[in-house]
Amino acid sequence: MKPYAIINQKVKAGIKLKEKLYSIPVNDAFDTDSECPLCLMKKTLEEHAIDFTMGPSYMEDEVRAETDKIGFCSHHVEKLYENQNRLGLSLMLKTHMDKIIKDLERLSGGIQLSSPSLFKKKTEPSGVKAYIDHLDESCYICNKINGTFNRYIDTIFTLYKNDSNFRNKFRQSKGFCTSHYGLLYEEVQRHLGGDKAKDFIKSLNAIYLNNIKRVREDLEWFIDKFDYRYVNESWKNSKDALPRSINKTNSVLK
Repeated sequence: MKPYAIINQKVKAGIKLKEKLYSIPVNDAFDTDSECPLCLMKKTLEEHAIDFTMGPSYMEDEVRAETDKIGFCSHHVEKLYENQNRLGLSLMLKTHMDKIIKDLERLSGGIQLSSPSLFKKKTEPSGVKAYIDHLDESCYICNKINGTFNRYIDTIFTLYKNDSNFRNKFRQSKGFCTSHYGLLYEEVQRHLGGDKAKDFIKSLNAIYLNNIKRVREDLEWFIDKFDYRYVNESWKNSKDALPRSINKTNSVLK
């Protein structure tokens, strides 16, 4: 066999192995009794990313270089604080602050500030503002989550296209939160075409709408149970209707 053919074969084998590895957490999430398997996948990735960041890795040069550069969003710095590794978080924030000070001293030094003209439209932010905007939009934890989560989305479409067992699992699921329904709806054209795309959209629409209506009905009965007229009635399936509704509407797993 020619060398390039061997390399090509190894590359294909590596791709198949990665696809198999990604298919395990995707199938596991769809096997779970969840109102949104995608929310479950994302929460699991978040937990793993927090554990990784607060573990021994925070002392690794590569990790620290990245956290120094981009820092954390407000949501995830709270999660890191809750992790209880106060020394690890303090070390990361200290060197991140060192970099911010150094960068902003350079960007803000020696700039002559003048009043903007009343007739001149400001089209671009200053170097200082652009730098701060970039910091506000960046997060080491978010980056770790989103990289793998995007591969999970690709895997959902690959499995739906090629695996009849997964298609049945998908159709029998409890649907998705509104945000992840929109994500899957938007992504279908990038992954599927023709009849496969139409079939996916038809299934997706039915799954989302039927299940959000189901949760809405449970929530309505939960509300009714606070009326004295229904005090002796069964709760039916409504006791956890509020957290399930929060999941459907706001992508939050309680």
